[in-house]
Amino acid sequence: MDSGGTMTLAFELEALKRLADPNAVFDDARKWTEYVGVLSDQPTYVVTNFTRKRRIRQDFFSGPRGVDESLENVYDQFDTDRHVFVGTTTEDRSAAENADWEYLSVEEAAEFAGWDLGEPSEEDPFETETRDDWP
Repeated sequence: MDSGGTMTLAFELEALKRLADPNAVFDDARKWTEYVGVLSDQPTYVVTNFTRKRRIRQDFFSGPRGVDESLENVYDQFDTDRHVFVGTTTEDRSAAENADWEYLSVEEAAEFAGWDLGEPSEEDPFETETRDDWP
């Protein structure tokens, strides 16, 4: 993917889950973006849990805000030539367009950047980890 200048890249959590190796994607994206992060309407702990388990270092995340508000806030906070949002749904596309972001489906982004897609995750985002060392 050629940035044509500086770029802020955001992934909707469901798009990130569609990638075979999200950590490798972030490492690759850091080579040609200024900022890369994850946005979601899911609770903060769901995004944090997903990224921590995969050792993904993000420059920003949506926190308690939803995708719509987060796109606007990130756009204002990160002054780059381009803002690109990678998503999976028509709602993601609408949110991007409403916030003046470029939109790419995860399939388009993967094709352009040479990333591998995996199988859609069926994991429950509210699933809790079991621990052997816990009574």
